[in-house]
Amino acid sequence: MKAYLAGPDVFRLDALEWAAQARALCRAHGIEALIPLDGEAMNAEGIYFQNIAMIRAADVVIANLNAFRGAEPDSGTSFEIGFAVALGKRVIGYVAEAGLTTERVARWQGSALECVDGRLIDRDGLIVEDFGLALNLMLAVPAQIVVGGLAEALSACD
Repeated sequence: MKAYLAGPDVFRLDALEWAAQARALCRAHGIEALIPLDGEAMNAEGIYFQNIAMIRAADVVIANLNAFRGAEPDSGTSFEIGFAVALGKRVIGYVAEAGLTTERVARWQGSALECVDGRLIDRDGLIVEDFGLALNLMLAVPAQIVVGGLAEALSACD
């Protein structure tokens, strides 16, 4: 089985070390890791097409869906999930902590959400999706979401 590992981990300062550890963890589960850092492309267009090819080659996409630069997961990762879903691929996402979207947004903004006409509103005056899901419905509905890290997501592949 081949798994494309999506997520903002490629932006870590220790990304190569992370990739080596992730690859070893995947191997321990009998899974071949396809990691965006594996390619040779150095420009935006090349990286895009290289990652698309890896998603096409994967049997499953495993995605780090922890908040990245805000209350929501990385936008590139979200795109990769959408592409995988469109291809009919299985998607397993992981978050470090259990919780709801509403709780995550309140924590990120540093204050409770306001309730206006029965709707939860963030500090920008925008409605916060409240379907009782861990993530936006466009991620939480098509993907299997597990609490933990890569190891827990790999265990869900069995």
